[in-house]
Amino acid sequence: MIAVHGVSMRYGSKVLFEDVTTTFATGRRYGLTGPNGAGKSTFMKLLTGELAPQKGNVVRPQKLGVLRQDQFAFDEIRVIDTVIMGNARLWSALEERDRLYDKPDMTDEDGMRLGELEGIVGEEDGYSAESDAAILLSGLDIPDDLHDRKMKEVQGGQKVRVLLAQALFGHPQALLLDEPTNHLDLDSIHWLREFLVRYDGALIVISHDRHFLNGVCTHIADIDYQTIITYTGGYDDMVVAKTQIRGKIEADNAQRDKKIAQLNDFIARFSAGTRASQVTSRKKEVERLQTNDLARSNIQRPFIKFGIERPSGKLALEAKGVRKAYEDLEVVRDFSAIVNRGEKIVVVGRNGVGKTTLLRALLADAPGVEDPTAIDEGVVRWGHEVTVGYFSQDHTGAIARGTTAVEWLHSFAPDAARQDIHGLLGQMLFSGEEGHKPTAALSGGETARLLFCRLMLLKPNVLVLDEPTNHLDLEAINALNVALQKYEGTVFLVTHDEDLIDEVATRVWHCTRDRVEDFKGTYEEYAATLA
Repeated sequence: MIAVHGVSMRYGSKVLFEDVTTTFATGRRYGLTGPNGAGKSTFMKLLTGELAPQKGNVVRPQKLGVLRQDQFAFDEIRVIDTVIMGNARLWSALEERDRLYDKPDMTDEDGMRLGELEGIVGEEDGYSAESDAAILLSGLDIPDDLHDRKMKEVQGGQKVRVLLAQALFGHPQALLLDEPTNHLDLDSIHWLREFLVRYDGALIVISHDRHFLNGVCTHIADIDYQTIITYTGGYDDMVVAKTQIRGKIEADNAQRDKKIAQLNDFIARFSAGTRASQVTSRKKEVERLQTNDLARSNIQRPFIKFGIERPSGKLALEAKGVRKAYEDLEVVRDFSAIVNRGEKIVVVGRNGVGKTTLLRALLADAPGVEDPTAIDEGVVRWGHEVTVGYFSQDHTGAIARGTTAVEWLHSFAPDAARQDIHGLLGQMLFSGEEGHKPTAALSGGETARLLFCRLMLLKPNVLVLDEPTNHLDLEAINALNVALQKYEGTVFLVTHDEDLIDEVATRVWHCTRDRVEDFKGTYEEYAATLA
């Protein structure tokens, strides 16, 4: 169990949470939710001990599994050893045992200490540690031939999965996972979900994947109104319950504001008259109401709507014999497909099989996105009047520096009215002066939202979206889901968000090492063929 007593955290005038007291019980699985900036990662650092609370205290078990965010901290360590290091007591015993065995002459004290260390190794299942770690790594799609390599030889996405295995290793009493599904493909997410459902300790997980939260969590701990409220059930259950609570809290806020306005009106009208005592009384009442200011929700919901300037022809895309290789590695081979207007294709498959490479090959000669180097062989023909909006997985360089958000967006539609540009920015939560924020200072989430503004401004009739949910919070992902379902154009989508896949796709391209399987139907229908 993890217990939090009277914890408060604020940065300057911004209150994240105030006087929070709650417990995370053994055997329960908690999703920690709240919009970007609400304080989820800060609260997680308080739970791990990485940060000390400004007020209050946290009681945590000795054996804590934590998903580390520093991918480079273990570069000189073998992959298998990095996982075993997740059990600090076992790893310390193994290191000390090896040092003693390496001594040329052991004393009697050394021999006694070795006996103690062998006892610890036995208690911590150390004699099966490498095989247990290998099982975790295999479940997370880390090939056997990487297990003995150093971490610096492993790719970034694979490093994250090794660190996830480290957090899961050694049967910790509590697991703290911050965005564990990042960089995981669907198969790995399914494996992790099943693993966590069987886990019998206290689990606290931050995730922007609604489907994952619904599948794993028994409770949701939601950061809002400067506190943490725990709801029973998954994410969707929390939304229903929170709507009722939010209605009451915000009604109380509105009533308080109305009362203050009435009192201030009385004070303004009679402050110079003969009703001084009544004015003084009302001033005190205003001070009391303002002192007991009710916390307001920090939830912000973007509004995404993809329009179409003009429809494309009935045939959106025709591809024949498309091939792309990197030196001797053939990633896309002999791919052919016909895509009609209005189809919504979700591209799925394990990490590294070429989903992004396939999209880029199809875009090699697309209007406005041309990159001849993205395809080696084959023909791709885009249909009549096709206009393409591309959201790349790597945002680096996607937005020019040295300008502001509003100026960058306006450069794509010089004839657009400024108020329309600001309206679009407002829809994506760039309110007021935030539209004049320098593009070099944009966070990952702000960059993604600004790129969506561009797509809404240009109104293409084909959307090509490669991992668009990265850096988005749950509210933004839900808004994107609704927008894609309502969009009347053609969609090509790479995502690991299962709700997006389930609710948007009308066709599935499943990429493997050898081929692309083309299934005309929903993902649910496709999954049924695999059962």
